[in-house]
Amino acid sequence: MAQKLDLSRFKAKANLKDRFAKQIGRLRASKVDTACIEDAVTQAVANLAVTRTSSLVIYGEPQSGKTEMMICLTGKLLDQGHKTIVHLMNDSVDLLTQNLKRFRVSGLSPAPRSLLEVLQSSDSTNPQELVVFCKKNHSDLEKLIGRLANRRKIVVVDDEADYATPNAKVNQGKRTKINQLVGQLIGPAGYYVGVTATPARLDLNNTFQNDTEKWVNFRPHPNYTGQDVFFPLDLTKRLPYRLTRLAQGGNPTEAEDALVRFLVTSAYLNCYKNDQEKNYAMLVHTSGKKRDHEADRVAIEKSVHALIDHTKSAFDTLVKKVHDAAQALYPTADANKLTEYVVTNAPRTTPVVLNSERDRRALGDNPTEPSSPLTIIIGGNIVSRGVTFPNLLSMFFTRNVRHKLQQDTYIQRARMFGARGEYLKHFELTIPTQLFTDWHRCFVFHKLALESIKGKQGSPVWIGDNRVAIAAEASINKATVLFDKGEMSFGMFDYSDEIDDIILKDQSRVETLKTLRKKIGNDALPLFLIQYIETMAGNRPGLLAIHTATSIAGYQSTTDQKTLSRPKGFIGNPQLERAKFPHATHHVKVFFNAAGNAKVFYKFKGSLQFVQNLKSTI
Repeated sequence: MAQKLDLSRFKAKANLKDRFAKQIGRLRASKVDTACIEDAVTQAVANLAVTRTSSLVIYGEPQSGKTEMMICLTGKLLDQGHKTIVHLMNDSVDLLTQNLKRFRVSGLSPAPRSLLEVLQSSDSTNPQELVVFCKKNHSDLEKLIGRLANRRKIVVVDDEADYATPNAKVNQGKRTKINQLVGQLIGPAGYYVGVTATPARLDLNNTFQNDTEKWVNFRPHPNYTGQDVFFPLDLTKRLPYRLTRLAQGGNPTEAEDALVRFLVTSAYLNCYKNDQEKNYAMLVHTSGKKRDHEADRVAIEKSVHALIDHTKSAFDTLVKKVHDAAQALYPTADANKLTEYVVTNAPRTTPVVLNSERDRRALGDNPTEPSSPLTIIIGGNIVSRGVTFPNLLSMFFTRNVRHKLQQDTYIQRARMFGARGEYLKHFELTIPTQLFTDWHRCFVFHKLALESIKGKQGSPVWIGDNRVAIAAEASINKATVLFDKGEMSFGMFDYSDEIDDIILKDQSRVETLKTLRKKIGNDALPLFLIQYIETMAGNRPGLLAIHTATSIAGYQSTTDQKTLSRPKGFIGNPQLERAKFPHATHHVKVFFNAAGNAKVFYKFKGSLQFVQNLKSTI
């Protein structure tokens, strides 16, 4: 019996909806905790609707699941009626391919398209909804702008937003080409969502006039292993992974030793822990120069070849190294069994050079996905931004630093972050001691700055020193940014006389701060700040000064009574009370306004540099 065609039924089906819910359902079906994604997407959509600049930033730790969050955010934006969503990627084919594939596999509708696919489609093809991926380079952006000329209210989602997009000519009264083109793409009616692990540059550059009070914190998922694992504040405690420190680092013997330990570790996991063989990767990151990558590849292939050609003396030497490493790393395992696994699988070792000259036709579309149990990935700047490394088991990181470490760049280079929990105790980071120390300081300063964002009252304070630069100097807008303000504040709380009662019990002990935190909450006095002071001051008496509270009700002119802020700060020489605390370097003080709103302020007297964007008060 013929069925009657009901066009209204199919028109209703063609009007897609609930795409956000479908993406959340997909993740839950895969046993993924979606709470952090749902929170970030809900906040982002709400803030985008009310921010005065149609521009906001979503920030979260490196490799913490931001791609899945962006997939869900795209679904939500489509549900809300946004017709054109552009995802910008760094100028890397690998990164674009990796992200585009993940979006497509998610089942998002409409299917995301590359710029090339959009350009190859007929000029008459003008779908109602379009999700397109584009690299951040001059040529691609210009082509995309031309193709989308008739579309309005474009939403630009900028992955690794602090890279390439900020205006590095901000102090010259000019605009860099990428910044200009991205602004042109957004247009007067569009929206901008910057996504990054390192938002300092976006703030200090005033990129598209983003408002820090509307920033969204994307919390990592429960299985995430990040800063707290790899760079804990207290390094005297035992680390949950293998850290191999080098005196200088980078010589061929140290690289070969690290390679041997990786081979043995992969062998152990596949012989003793895994039900089925798994592929693992080692990341070698020694230089940003392409010719050095080739030299690293040749050295690694030489070592691997020595394990294959048993007719040469080098075979005996390297097999002994493998056997010794097996006994040292896994004394309860059968060293002969592990050595046999390495020798028999050595011919399967896959070296991959990951840079802009990589031959894609030869290597395929997923170079960061390990294709054998013994995959070695060699790379420079490309591996530092956005690329995810599944089953990364080892990282040999000896990248030389001639001057200061740039905080945002080195935070992004923490490619060992991610869901490493299943094999975390077997993961190895091989790194020179000085580089690890500086890297650790980068993360400590970064976390303190992020804690200052949570209050959403005024701009965050970013921290650097003589070894760590906060961001590229050319990108810092000197018209609105104040250097060496020297203090930072946190979330607002209700003042009461009990505050001074707590402080006066002991003004020089960390325990007083812990008691105060219980009273006013973690947002107002972050535990991380207390831990930082405790670690830095140690048991040395007199380094901490906790001052009694002061009202700012009578402060004049540049003081913002509502947000409790002013350009020059509140803790000057009189507030330091030098006569009472002559040796103090860590100063904590509460200030409150006439309405009883209060904030905790922290000041360090030493070599730290505190930088804040005061565009709201200047």
